[in-house]
Amino acid sequence: MIKAVDMRKGMVVEYEGQLWTVHDFQIVSKGNWRSYVAAKLKNFKTGNVVDSRFSTDDKLETPRVETREYEYLYREGDSYIFMNTETFDQINVPADLIPDGEHYLKGNERCKLLLMDDAVVGAELPNVVELAIAETAPQVRGATATNQMKDATLETGLKIRVPPFIETGEVVRVDTRTGEYLERA
Repeated sequence: MIKAVDMRKGMVVEYEGQLWTVHDFQIVSKGNWRSYVAAKLKNFKTGNVVDSRFSTDDKLETPRVETREYEYLYREGDSYIFMNTETFDQINVPADLIPDGEHYLKGNERCKLLLMDDAVVGAELPNVVELAIAETAPQVRGATATNQMKDATLETGLKIRVPPFIETGEVVRVDTRTGEYLERA
């Protein structure tokens, strides 16, 4: 158990009966008012980010969460199948624990799973993934003079905006946090 002022970015806390990861926090003190901690928390199950306010004396439970690297194999119904890269054991992970997983996961993609008492409670997708362009409009001459973007569909079905010089079949890097094109791979 920790005080709210001791929370740090990336820490896992239990709040309102659910597990959250601390995305950002700030200790605020205004003039004569009491200090408080303003934090952005991301829910493991839903992926929702909420702004929370804690008194400096509030205590939060810090469950023992272990992070292990797994390799994504395939999707089966409403779950993803991962393999432990050390023991080669396979594990089923419910799809609702990995929001947007179907858009960013492809075979042999490495992913960190968060385990509590050997049960999966969440997953951390890599910040950047490389995916092939399945479909996009052909390149238009002279379109690079302005900062235009065109629609593209990736191999996983995700639709993003890419620069006009990107063509079907090319591999691009995509930020999983924002869903935006970063660069060619």
